[in-house]
Amino acid sequence: MELRTLSYFVAVAEELHFGRAATRLHMSQPPLSRAIKQLEAEVGALLFARSPTGVTLTPVGAVLLGEARALLDHADRVRLRVRAAAGVATITVGILGDGGDPGVARLAAAYRRSHPGVDVRIRDTDLTDPTCGLRAGLVDVALTRAPFDETALTVRALRSDPVGVVLRADDPLARRDGLRLAELRDRRWFTFPQGTDPVWQSYWNGGSPREGPVVRAVQECLQAVLWSGTVGLAPLGHDLPAEFTVVPLIDMAPSQVVAVCNAGDTNPLIRSFFETATVAYRH
Repeated sequence: MELRTLSYFVAVAEELHFGRAATRLHMSQPPLSRAIKQLEAEVGALLFARSPTGVTLTPVGAVLLGEARALLDHADRVRLRVRAAAGVATITVGILGDGGDPGVARLAAAYRRSHPGVDVRIRDTDLTDPTCGLRAGLVDVALTRAPFDETALTVRALRSDPVGVVLRADDPLARRDGLRLAELRDRRWFTFPQGTDPVWQSYWNGGSPREGPVVRAVQECLQAVLWSGTVGLAPLGHDLPAEFTVVPLIDMAPSQVVAVCNAGDTNPLIRSFFETATVAYRH
C-alpha cells in the first residue's frame, strides 16, 4: 500500500463523499475513485458501501482507517526528523478545519512574502486534537481554536468569533433568532472520541456532558445533523450548505482563533509566524 493511496482513503473516510474528498485533495474524482478501487483490490474486500448520496465505511474500512491514520502520522514524524537532520529551512503548520477562513489566506500570503526561501508544510487535522499534532511533534506551530489544555504551550489569541448551534434547516428551532444552551439540554449532540482534550470537549459540548454520535471531522458533524437531527456548535460566519442553519447562542462564550507552539521553542520561524499571524488577523 502506498502512503498516497492511504491518504486518499482517509480523506474519503472522513468526508464520506468522493466529490468532497476530491475537492479536499485538489484532484478530480475519477482518479480518486480508481485509487480506492485499486486499494480495495489489494485488501481483498470492500472498504466503502456506496450509495447515490455518499458512502459509509464497511467493518473492514473502519479497521483500515485506524491503521492508515497511524501509518500516516508515523510517516509525518519520519519526514520531520529527516528534514531536521538535513538542516532544511522548513516550518510545519497544523491547521484545524478553518482552511476557508480569510485570515488563513492573508496569513499565508504575508508569510510567503516575508519568508520566500522557507518550505512551509501544512498538516490539516481533525477535531480530536485541538493542538493539531503539536504535542506529538508533528507540527512546529498550530493555527487552531481555544480552549484546550495549555500546559507547556505558548498561545497567542488572534480573533474571537461568536458561536451558534448547527441545525437542520427544517428543525423547529432553526427559525429562531437566538437560543440558549438550556433550550438544547434534551437534544442529542455530537461528541468526540475517548481521550480527546477534556477542556476542548467541554467547550464544544456547552459545558455539560452530552450523548450522541462520536465524530472526528467537520463533515461527520454535518452528516450527523443531516441524518439524525443531532445538534452541535460552530463559529458563526462559516458558509454551510442550504440544508443547514446556524442559530446564534446567546449565552455561549466566543471561540478564539489562536496560534500555538511549544513553550520555550526558540525557532525564529515560529516567532515570525506569531507576529505575522497577529497582523493578518487584525483585518
